[in-house]
Amino acid sequence: MRAKMRCIEVTKSEGGTRVKLQPVTSGCPENQEFFKYTPTGICELGVISEVNTTKFEPGKEFYIDFTEA
Repeated sequence: MRAKMRCIEVTKSEGGTRVKLQPVTSGCPENQEFFKYTPTGICELGVISEVNTTKFEPGKEFYIDFTEA
């Protein structure tokens, strides 16, 4: 299963960075198609590696894949 989400918040602290993402709802035809299947929710991540936190900026969009482990 794949979700497309937009970064809405990046909060840095001494212990790392907290990233919040929400499902896309508009902006392009692909986002409108994803909105049909993932209309609500929040994904919140705690990221320790400074290298990985630089990839997250409010407004950027990401695909998140869910694969059973």
